[in-house]
Amino acid sequence: MQYAKHQFPTEFIPMGAVVTASGTGAEQNNGAVITHEEKRLKQPLVGAYHSFAILDSDLTKTLPMKQVISGAFDTLSHCMETYMGKPHETNLSDEINEAVMRNVIKNLRALIANPDDDFARGELMWDSALAENNLLKLGKQTDFQCHMIEHAVGAYTDCNHGQGLAVIHPALYRRMLNEGKAKLSRMAEQVWNVKGNMPEESARLGVDALEAFIKEIGLPIRWSEMGITDESVLRAAADTCILTPGCCKTFTRDEIFETLKERL
Repeated sequence: MQYAKHQFPTEFIPMGAVVTASGTGAEQNNGAVITHEEKRLKQPLVGAYHSFAILDSDLTKTLPMKQVISGAFDTLSHCMETYMGKPHETNLSDEINEAVMRNVIKNLRALIANPDDDFARGELMWDSALAENNLLKLGKQTDFQCHMIEHAVGAYTDCNHGQGLAVIHPALYRRMLNEGKAKLSRMAEQVWNVKGNMPEESARLGVDALEAFIKEIGLPIRWSEMGITDESVLRAAADTCILTPGCCKTFTRDEIFETLKERL
């Protein structure tokens, strides 16, 4: 049905998403994150779906490489947070997820080596979309505890999202090596191509490989690298973040604080 502009019913007005910052996958869903500065809360919300999205990888060239790298790590984080969710048995969604994670790692390395690599930029943009269009989440109860923690830190600081995730992920996974060894060891073998003699060793080697990759791409592994040195800020973040039940381990607020504090 065609409408003149002045006759277009409000409920049918199309809204488009033109992506410049690839990584959030916001063009694929109706989710967002908003900060209440007075209450020091940074939490998710849901809104309207867009009618169309334009994914032109050339537009990511308008951003500093630092932000492009942070965005790509956000994509990897989305994948890991979904992968580590329940059920713990590997399903088809998880196997597709493994391919997306490998693709992010490969093309982020390629893009860092050559920022003019249009193919790598396009692949990372497609990875971002796949990570958040619900394909990888079919049959999964997702985790996203790392995201909730980073959002809380961001409510108290000007923490860059991808960088904050890079600091938290290895530390949080080391806290769940026992409970999450089955999934972490599979991710180690299928994504990071490392394998130990036992699942526990594979899981540890996989987290080590993740941290090594974070250093390789120039993201921080400590809060102090981002100018965050106040322990009370991390305590406040631990006390206000949303606690999620989707992973193999449900963290207490004290465990979250200890995890954050060890990364100062």
